[in-house]
Amino acid sequence: MVKINIELCKDCRYCVKFCPKQILKTGTVRNSRGHFYPAMTDADKCITCAICATMCPEGAIEVMKGDEAV
Repeated sequence: MVKINIELCKDCRYCVKFCPKQILKTGTVRNSRGHFYPAMTDADKCITCAICATMCPEGAIEVMKGDEAV
């Protein structure tokens, strides 16, 4: 599961660009600072590789496998 802290997101789209399964997309809703934050299109296809979290310069993404962070 991918958890996104929408208020930290600055709409850089690195998570969208580098997701190997292409299951993150730029969302259509803005956070309180006016940035569009990502949305997951198909959680079942997520392989919990955590590339999205690694690429996020703001640390806005956390990838969980069960109850533990990846």
